Amino acid sequence: MKLSNLTDGVKIAFGNMGDYASDIVSPSLRLGVTGLSRAGKTVFITALVHNLIHNGRLPLFSPHATGRIKRAYLEPQPDDDLPRFAYEEHLKALTGEDRHWPQSTKRLSQLRLTVEYTPDGFLARNIHGGKLHIDIIDYPGEWLLDLPLLEMTYNQWSAQAIAASQLAPRDKLAKSWTTFSKTLDPQADAQEADALEAAKLFTQYLTDCRQDEFALSTLPPGRFLIPGDLEGSPLLTFAPLNLDESIPAKSGSLHAMMERRYDAYVDHIVRPFYVNHFARLDRQIVLVDTLSALNAGPHAIADLKNALGDILSSFRQGENSVLSSIFAKRIDKVLFAATKADMLHHEMHDNLEGILSLVIEDAAKRAKVSGAAFDVSAIAALRATREATIEHDGETLDCITGIPADGEVIDGQTFDGTAQAAIFPGDLPDDPAKALDGSLTDALHFVRFRPPVLEKPQPLKPSPALPHIRLDRALQFLLGDHFQ
Repeated sequence: MKLSNLTDGVKIAFGNMGDYASDIVSPSLRLGVTGLSRAGKTVFITALVHNLIHNGRLPLFSPHATGRIKRAYLEPQPDDDLPRFAYEEHLKALTGEDRHWPQSTKRLSQLRLTVEYTPDGFLARNIHGGKLHIDIIDYPGEWLLDLPLLEMTYNQWSAQAIAASQLAPRDKLAKSWTTFSKTLDPQADAQEADALEAAKLFTQYLTDCRQDEFALSTLPPGRFLIPGDLEGSPLLTFAPLNLDESIPAKSGSLHAMMERRYDAYVDHIVRPFYVNHFARLDRQIVLVDTLSALNAGPHAIADLKNALGDILSSFRQGENSVLSSIFAKRIDKVLFAATKADMLHHEMHDNLEGILSLVIEDAAKRAKVSGAAFDVSAIAALRATREATIEHDGETLDCITGIPADGEVIDGQTFDGTAQAAIFPGDLPDDPAKALDGSLTDALHFVRFRPPVLEKPQPLKPSPALPHIRLDRALQFLLGDHFQ
C-alpha cells in the first residue's frame, strides 16, 4: 500500500516515533487481529488471553514451554480513543450456563495484555526487566478490504464493482441493484431518492453474497456491511454507476454526488483507519474460514483468493530496521490461520493447512508481494469437539463429537442445543489442488457446535484454560521472538 499523500506519511511517522520512544523502556507489540465475517476473531482473542493468563497448555510456545513466563495480566489500554475489547463479556458468553458464540466484530477495539517473563538478553534484563505489553487491535476484515480504495477513483471503483457483479454467482444476487442502476442517468440532476435506493439495493447485494451458500469474500465498501453509527449517513449513501469514461461528471449531477460521497468515505473512514491504526501494527494474524469457502464451491474459493490478494497488497511489508521502526513501521510477520479446525478430525488438519497455503500462494503471486514473513496454520482457538471412531457399513470412520447448536440438522434430525452427536465431516484430499476444483461441495458436512462444557474450577486448583488446536503454534510465530 503506497502512502496516499505526504500528510499521511507525516502522521504515520509521528505515531511510530512515539511508539518507538516508549518501547525503549516499556516494550510493546501491536498485534492486529482480523478476518472476514465469522472467521472467529473474537474467540481467537479471548482464547489467546485466557490461555496466557491461566497457564494453558502451550507446548509449542517456547517461552511458556521453558517456564520463562512468570505471569500474564490485563492492564488499561494505551489508546484512550479506542473502545476496549470486551474480554470478560465474551468469556462469559463462551463459558456461562447459556454457552454461545459471541457476536462478530463490528468495530475497532483494543486490549492490553502484559506478560512478565525471565529475559535472556542483556538489554531486557537491565532496562525493562522482562516485561512485554501486547496491544491487541481487533478490527473487521471488511475494513481491511477497504484499503485498496485509497488508490482508486470513484470511476475505477465503479467499473470494478460492476464487472464483478456480472460474474456468477454474483450476477443473480445483484439483479435487483443492476436492474435499478440501468434506469439511472449519471448526468441527470442529483436526486437523493435515487442515491438512497441505489445504496440500499447495492448493500443488499453485498449482504446476500455473504450467505453460507455463496460465502463470497471481496465485498467493499466494508462499512456498508458493518455500518455502526454511520447507518443512514451520506457517507454510506452511494453506489457504483454505469459510466462513460469519456464524459466527466457534470456539476450537480448524480455522478458528481456519488463521486463526492465516495471520496468522503475514503477520506473520513478508510484513510483515518489506515493512518491511525493499521500503519502502526507490528504483527498481523488474518483468520480465514476456509471450510465455508470449500463448502460453497469454486466461486467462493476464487473470490477468497481475490480477497486475500487485496489483503496482502495492503500490508507495509518487510523486515523492520531501526529507521523503519521510527519513521515507517512495517508488518514483518503475517499469519494466515484456517480456523474451525475442530470441525475436522486431526488427520485432516495438515490437509486443511495445505489448502490455505495454496490459496495464499496464488494470492501472493496475484498481489506481487514479498518481504514479510508469512506462515499458514490450521487452528481452533476454542475446541468445541472431541474425536471418536464409529463403524458404518463395515468401515471405520474418523468422526468428531460435540453438541450441535440449536437448529442444526443432521440426516433429517433437528437438534435443540442439548443433545450430543457424532458426525463424519468428510475427508480433505492430500493434494490441495484437488480441493479447489469444486468437487468437495457434496463431500463435506460441517455442523455448528456449541462451545464446549469446561471443567469446573476446583478449590486450590487453577481455573482450566480454554482448550484449543495449535493456538500455541500461532503464538510462537507471532510473539515468540519478542521474549528474548
